[in-house]
Amino acid sequence: MKRQVTVIGGGVVGLATAYALVQEGHCVELIEAHDTLGAATSFANGGQLSYRYVAPLADAGVPWQALGWLLQGDSPLRLRLRLDPAQWRWLLAFTLACRRSVNRRNAAVLLDLALHSQAVLAQWRQAQDLGDFAWRRNGKLVAFRSESQFKRSRLQLTDPDHQQVLGAAELRTLEPALQESSFVGGIFTPDEEVGDCHAFCLGLAAALQASGQCRFRLGQPVTQLLHRGHQVVALRLGHEELAVDQLVLCAGYRSAALKLPGVNIPIYPLKGYSLTAPLASGQRAPEISLTDYERKIVYARLDRHLRVAAMVDIVGQDEALDKRRLQSMRRLALETLPQAADYAHAVEWAGMRPATPTGVPIIGATPYRNFWLNLGHGALGFTLACGSGQRLARMIG
Repeated sequence: MKRQVTVIGGGVVGLATAYALVQEGHCVELIEAHDTLGAATSFANGGQLSYRYVAPLADAGVPWQALGWLLQGDSPLRLRLRLDPAQWRWLLAFTLACRRSVNRRNAAVLLDLALHSQAVLAQWRQAQDLGDFAWRRNGKLVAFRSESQFKRSRLQLTDPDHQQVLGAAELRTLEPALQESSFVGGIFTPDEEVGDCHAFCLGLAAALQASGQCRFRLGQPVTQLLHRGHQVVALRLGHEELAVDQLVLCAGYRSAALKLPGVNIPIYPLKGYSLTAPLASGQRAPEISLTDYERKIVYARLDRHLRVAAMVDIVGQDEALDKRRLQSMRRLALETLPQAADYAHAVEWAGMRPATPTGVPIIGATPYRNFWLNLGHGALGFTLACGSGQRLARMIG
């Protein structure tokens, strides 16, 4: 049945949802608060399409490990407690989810969605209407500095048939850019991918525009959802009201401000940072996507740039660039890959990743018969967007 669907949110999840809806034959109106698409959390994320590394942050021992991180100047995680009930509720739910059994169950859900998303992206790429978004299947190497952590990780492979355990010498043979590194070993997954999320957003937008089945409203933040009984009847855009048939909420961490009675949206922003450094002749950037496990830093080569991304800051809704965090990232990148890129001229970025306490996104129906959710993907928005969008589009259909 062909439907008229309104999508709130023009990041990668909202655009992928709109594209999937159009593929299913529906007509879409997409509303974005910013003047441009893919301008917030999707703009300069880590660039890794990391399908087999989707274990939730919430796991046994993480709260104690986080306490140790908080005492370090270069900690991967920073917490600033605020007089914010939403933050306290999220932290409590996160702590309750930090159990090994819960982590394994949620990791299985994420892995299933991630592999589905990989297959959907492959289908969409075959249509050749998404443009060039620096996509490559270059594999991913998770590298370890600690022998004990390396041993634990190689005993917990998510897909032993497709992952290779490499010693220090094998690691350097596979990726010559790591010749001077202090990594003791790594785990290599050959079919992982990279891509430029913002360029992918623009490609989706162009394809949607060309379809004739999608209309965009940019620079128009939604301020209220209007409902009658168990149905959403309209949106409020400033002084304007826009009637809706079917409605999908994909507005990232700001989605919580638009919730309705009886709808729980337990998401909170986890702030992350990135550097996008240009490559220059003679510099040696890794061809393989790299994750520095202990330092929680990822490196992805996107055409003639190196994307470096890291940090989880639970600091409320402060979107400002933290120069100390970025300086720390730049210093650690120089230590690890000194010849990879021109870090002095890197473009700095910070984004607010909308996360659920369990790490599992919210995809599906609500108590309102025409109101749907697709949000809470955390740091995996780009990885899970295509699969999430297709699943939701088929639910609506």
